[in-house]
Amino acid sequence: MELAIIIVGILLIIVGFVGSVLPVLPGPPLAFVSLLLLVFVDNAKAKMGVNHYAWLIALGVLTIFITAADYYMPIWGTRKFGGTKAGSRGTTIGLLVAVVLAVMTSGLGAILIILGPFVGAYLGEKITGQTPQVALKSAKGSFLGFLVGTLMKVLVVTAIGIYFIVLLV
Repeated sequence: MELAIIIVGILLIIVGFVGSVLPVLPGPPLAFVSLLLLVFVDNAKAKMGVNHYAWLIALGVLTIFITAADYYMPIWGTRKFGGTKAGSRGTTIGLLVAVVLAVMTSGLGAILIILGPFVGAYLGEKITGQTPQVALKSAKGSFLGFLVGTLMKVLVVTAIGIYFIVLLV
């Protein structure tokens, strides 16, 4: 039973990494569940103490914060670089279209996920009559916001994965 729990925990962390890059899955929350599963593993329970609960709470709060912030980062980047609401909407639509296309195509998934918000922000700005320079600047902001959000999620899932291993070893 414990081995099954550990395997599920490892799978959740792997899916957490995938979800950190592909916005279809909530990566950090799934990875965090792996830590909650360790309550049922005797070897991990033996290492748990007051510090464990402090780490668990800290990682839980960080997971919630990063998950919420991730949805806002491309929009923030778009606006920070001079984009309008049309650029922000375009970012969101571009990301959703990219996810659908990534699922439909086999080898282009990561490229589409990266380019979708960029192209969406650019087209959103162009449709509302912005100059190519403004639209490109907005698209750059969206791209940077997406990258920052992805990096934050990967770092949180990495911390969760390391803590998972520490509790098992």
